[in-house]
Amino acid sequence: MEPSQQALYEYARKRVKQKKRVYLHFILFFVCSIFFYIVNKMLDVDPQDDWYLWVITAWAFIFVLHFIKIFVIESFINKTWEREQIEKLVARQERRIDQLEKKLDKENASTITTTPLQ
Repeated sequence: MEPSQQALYEYARKRVKQKKRVYLHFILFFVCSIFFYIVNKMLDVDPQDDWYLWVITAWAFIFVLHFIKIFVIESFINKTWEREQIEKLVARQERRIDQLEKKLDKENASTITTTPLQ
């Protein structure tokens, strides 16, 4: 693999990791919000209650997060998704580089033809 292609690949991999983290944080925020709403409104758990209610609540929260991670997150953010995202980003970067090279070639061609000879 050429150094330029390696750089494109590494940049794309970094961006895919960032995108994956954004998705994970969004899902975590969403699940936590729903879970805490249910605990607060429907179960009416007060801080003055017995400690075992908090342990059961924490265990249920961890179970829900694990369930969401396995059945929701892994279903659409897996290795295939990462590979497709990297391929898309590398292709987009290569198209952009080609466009910039063409633009640079046109500018160089126009400056060469317009410069007077001495």
